[in-house]
Amino acid sequence: MLDFGAVSLEWGTLLTQAIVFLLLLLLVRKLAMGPIVGIMEKRRQHIESQISSAERNRTEAEALLAEQRRVLDEARAESKAIIDRAAKQASDEASKIVAEAQAASERLKADASAELAREVEKAKLELREQMTSLSVLLASKIIEKELDEAAQKSTVDKFLAQVGDRL
Repeated sequence: MLDFGAVSLEWGTLLTQAIVFLLLLLLVRKLAMGPIVGIMEKRRQHIESQISSAERNRTEAEALLAEQRRVLDEARAESKAIIDRAAKQASDEASKIVAEAQAASERLKADASAELAREVEKAKLELREQMTSLSVLLASKIIEKELDEAAQKSTVDKFLAQVGDRL
């Protein structure tokens, strides 16, 4: 027996309690600690897989973001090229329209000049016809005065020459 004053222990009880404690410790370790350690290991593996999955997802997201940025940059460049082409095409079309309008204006001016020249020629022709009529009238008046044929021709030629110079 061990005596510590107020507390006394017997060796048999102490030995029994130590054996029971060790048996309980072995039972707890065998029955409770194995499953607890297994659960903790599964939890650790689950957390590691979650972390690796999250890291993989982050890497994929970064790659996808980089791809999206590249696609967006390409789209921006393509839209700028389309806008530039459209602006150039509009400018070319405007230049073409202006050139066509100028050509049409020149054609109209040329047509108007040709029409004016035809009208002038027509007026001259009518004037000559009128002059011819007047010449015939003049000739008949001269004949009435009974001029000779040479004098009559000379007078008509002078008259036509004067009228022709004015035209």
